[in-house]
Amino acid sequence: MHQHLDDLFALLRIPSVSTDPARRDDLRRCAAWLAAKFTALGLTAEVHQTPGHPIVSARNRRVAGRRTVLIYGHYDVQPADPLALWRGDPFVPTLSDSGVITARGATDNKGQILAHILGAGETIAADGDLPLNVIFLVEGEEEIGSPHLAEFLRRQRAELACDVVAVSDTGMIEPGRGTLTYGLRGIACLEVAVSGPDKDLHSGIFGGAVANPLTALARLLATLHDADGRVAIRGFYDGVAPLAQWERAAWAALPVTDAELLRLAGASALAPEPGYRGVECAWGRPTAELNGLYGGYQGEGSKTVIPADAHAKLSFRLVPGQEPEKILSLAAAHLRNHCPPGVTLTVTPGHAGAAYLLDPATPCAQAARRALALAFPGKEPALVREGGSIPIVSDFKKILGADTLLLGLALPDARIHSPNETFTVENFEAGIRLNQILLHELAR
Repeated sequence: MHQHLDDLFALLRIPSVSTDPARRDDLRRCAAWLAAKFTALGLTAEVHQTPGHPIVSARNRRVAGRRTVLIYGHYDVQPADPLALWRGDPFVPTLSDSGVITARGATDNKGQILAHILGAGETIAADGDLPLNVIFLVEGEEEIGSPHLAEFLRRQRAELACDVVAVSDTGMIEPGRGTLTYGLRGIACLEVAVSGPDKDLHSGIFGGAVANPLTALARLLATLHDADGRVAIRGFYDGVAPLAQWERAAWAALPVTDAELLRLAGASALAPEPGYRGVECAWGRPTAELNGLYGGYQGEGSKTVIPADAHAKLSFRLVPGQEPEKILSLAAAHLRNHCPPGVTLTVTPGHAGAAYLLDPATPCAQAARRALALAFPGKEPALVREGGSIPIVSDFKKILGADTLLLGLALPDARIHSPNETFTVENFEAGIRLNQILLHELAR
């Protein structure tokens, strides 16, 4: 484990922030590091250039008649901001006496994908080969919506043909309990701009005579939900299947209570959709969320202006039965129909990805559940959905025709995307062990 931790720390020291153009060379360096590690473990590795950041692939010798698993992960990370809230440099990993690693990317996703890589290396060292055909695919653009990976999958469809995909980029329900995530919400994003006068105006001279873009935008955004908090866009819930009774019963037996969800959120209260528990909303119900709102004067004190424009960023978390493109179209129509007079509205769609749902009773899912039970002994693996989105998972299904096994190693308090992100040595070790077991279970 000393060498494995050294490898993880070396990977975490590379500030591979995909949203930052200044880090482009760091992402290339990270891709090269991974390729070198794959090669050192005895796999054939290749770095594929894209219009954005490189994609790294690696594989063992393909043997006809054996099953093939594709293991996916990403090496890019979120920005570390706000830096002032970190206990140290986010790209200088630290290890506490209790075995907690702190660094940006520790859990999301460097620690998790490296555990898979090193698990394969341990298997090769012990057995001389892997028990089935393995393809690793590690990209550098997941945190910006994987804009080039789908096209790469289409171009490389024959080379990437597989029976199943394995991903560790989700969470565990609690420490020591293996968790199979069989569903993910989809996502659809858009930006809204409301413009009025051609410049900021004095609010005393023009106030009351000229429409205020910020006020118009606030009124417009308030139409997205009804008084009970349900999304008020016409047709938004069309095709949404109700949660199955077995799911609701299974989730009710898990330790993620509404009280625990509230504690993790650090909020004063939950606001679930009527008729559903908080965790049911977070995992299995669609949403419309306001992610950012800006315009006008933002500095100290007062500056009494009517701003020339105002902006908002929205995201919709989607469930099976909802098509991202249709939801974006319905949302744009709703916004146009409810836009107050006196201003001009511009709606710009952003990235999108469909929801994903796997039957946890399929043979591959059963193999994953056996592997989780062996890697995390003593507790029955939990079956959950997650509220987050991994858009590429739906592309694996559409392009490669393969289901995805989501085997998360992230703990609920890992602070993913937040300052002081963590990953435990215990889960890093368990992830290495899990991959070794998983490969043999899938080979069966």
